[in-house]
Amino acid sequence: MPGFKTHMAGAAAVTGGGLGAAGWLGLYQPNFETMVCLVLFSILGGLFPDVDTDSKGRRFFYGAALVVDAFLIFREQYRYAAALGFCALLPAIGSHRGWTHSWWAALLIPSSVLLAPMLLLGLPWKPFLPYYLATVLGYFSHLLLDRKF
Repeated sequence: MPGFKTHMAGAAAVTGGGLGAAGWLGLYQPNFETMVCLVLFSILGGLFPDVDTDSKGRRFFYGAALVVDAFLIFREQYRYAAALGFCALLPAIGSHRGWTHSWWAALLIPSSVLLAPMLLLGLPWKPFLPYYLATVLGYFSHLLLDRKF
């Protein structure tokens, strides 16, 4: 089973290749800062499937969820804080390499990258589509490295 460093490298490689191909085809040519952010989103996607185990990915995600949840409570956004808390519990109900290692989770889980800006900030979804796609690529790279296909 690959470790977190392999999953990080795999996600970065797949997304780097995708960005290179999109640029070469003239489909998408982000600036350097955006490319770095896209690779970071991909790495996060590549680490997420292992949040159901004692892993560095889990520590990172639950630490981030704690910060975001505290911010939402501070802003008196209790409905969103409750939704985040509910979603954070979901990986705990499955076994390792259970639902977090499925193709449908690789499409569904990253949708928060599109939904959060829309619901929390009232922003349009289109500018966040590249970040969603990068997160999906990272997630799928994890599944490929774990030989789930």
